[in-house]
Amino acid sequence: MKGRILTILAIVLILVITGVVYYRYYFVFGEGTKAGTMNYFVKKGYMFKTYEGRLIQSGIRSQTQGNITSNEFMFSVTDEKVADKLNHSAGAMLELHYKEYLHTLPWRGVSNFVVDSVMSVRPVSPVAP
Repeated sequence: MKGRILTILAIVLILVITGVVYYRYYFVFGEGTKAGTMNYFVKKGYMFKTYEGRLIQSGIRSQTQGNITSNEFMFSVTDEKVADKLNHSAGAMLELHYKEYLHTLPWRGVSNFVVDSVMSVRPVSPVAP
């Protein structure tokens, strides 16, 4: 009887731990799109090489009165095809679809936001004076 209770408790504990790990690291908390000009895109890392990028969104946002800052979107990319498309789109106006996770994993990148597709790429034309 005692062994059976321990077995049931062990199974419940394993299920709870599995659920917590899934929720913290694999559950997609949100998803959406961001548009802007890609500032940089790089593959880096010590053990796990991941793709990291920064998108500068149009418009300005100021946290405090009197300061002007650009609105930046930091993201990671796990798909090689998406990374290749972004590598060839430097300086273009991009519309990216992303998934937001609660926490990061070393092999997924350093950002909670993981871009999974490039929705559109438009070249940026210089502004005429």
